[in-house]
Amino acid sequence: MHIPDGYLSPASCAVMYAAAAPFWYQASQKVKRVLNAKMVPLIALFAAFSFVIMMFNVPLPGGTTGHAVGSALVAIILGPWAAVIAVSVALAIQALFFGDGGILAFGANSFNMAVVMPFVGHYIYRWISGQSQITSPCRPIAAAIAGYIALTIAALFTAIELGLQPYLFKAADGTPLYAPYGPSVAIPAMMVPHLLVASVVEALVTGSVVAYLQRTNQPLLMLTIEFPAEAREKAVASPRTRILWIGLAILILLAPLGLLAPGTAWGEWGGEELQELGLGFIPEGLERLGGIWPAPIPDYELPGLNANLGYILSAAMGIVLVLLVTWLVSRMVVRRSTEI
Repeated sequence: MHIPDGYLSPASCAVMYAAAAPFWYQASQKVKRVLNAKMVPLIALFAAFSFVIMMFNVPLPGGTTGHAVGSALVAIILGPWAAVIAVSVALAIQALFFGDGGILAFGANSFNMAVVMPFVGHYIYRWISGQSQITSPCRPIAAAIAGYIALTIAALFTAIELGLQPYLFKAADGTPLYAPYGPSVAIPAMMVPHLLVASVVEALVTGSVVAYLQRTNQPLLMLTIEFPAEAREKAVASPRTRILWIGLAILILLAPLGLLAPGTAWGEWGGEELQELGLGFIPEGLERLGGIWPAPIPDYELPGLNANLGYILSAAMGIVLVLLVTWLVSRMVVRRSTEI
């Protein structure tokens, strides 16, 4: 669901940056009101979780692939504004270092996965779970439904953004300059596989983690503003997160499973792949902007290494970068909040 450079016009990219920017700003303002230094590692942890879970590609109908994002889960546990920061950092590291998503398209990817998903997931979860006890069986169900709907809505936004491009931007001969498929193709091609598979995976991940935390670490489910301040203070003071860090390490080792899914995610093809699909031409804008940023480790592949080992090392390096950047950003927010 990552939009690469060249699939959106520069004008569209600018619009999407403008759409995401207020949420980035508000996230820094909102989070600093409830964030303290003890929550910084949690934000970094869940940013890293989002990064690595997106490396697990699953096969989708039509020969493409997809993946969970984890945004709804981060929003359920830490709140939507913290999720904006955490998932945006994960997406930035993916784009800058691994070429997963575009630099120009970063605003669009962030809006879809770090803004739309967290807020949709958070409010659906709260609406369904209501005032139920933290141990209530309805909470994992609510989380699963929230994850399913959140990813589906984010996929719809992505499909609309891509589908509008052929109508808005054409060459002199009428061929599309950027994403080549209109809404009649883009929307069903994105929505059917997500409705049937990708969103189901997102639901299973989100619901399973919430159910696990209910049994092992209930304080982590009481960090958001819906709970009394005393409960949040207690939750932050003694979260047992060691097992979550161990789980993150296990996910890194299992990352090569993401290589088993054949094919490329819909809308993320290169020029040659589009020709192989029978398009018959390479959109001029895609050819011009597709390689605008030379990622140091494109496609998570390290030269000279076995693909599985390279994928594991890429996951580990990405996690370190995500943790470092998230920690720095979160510490800046904490420092500003303590100075005010």
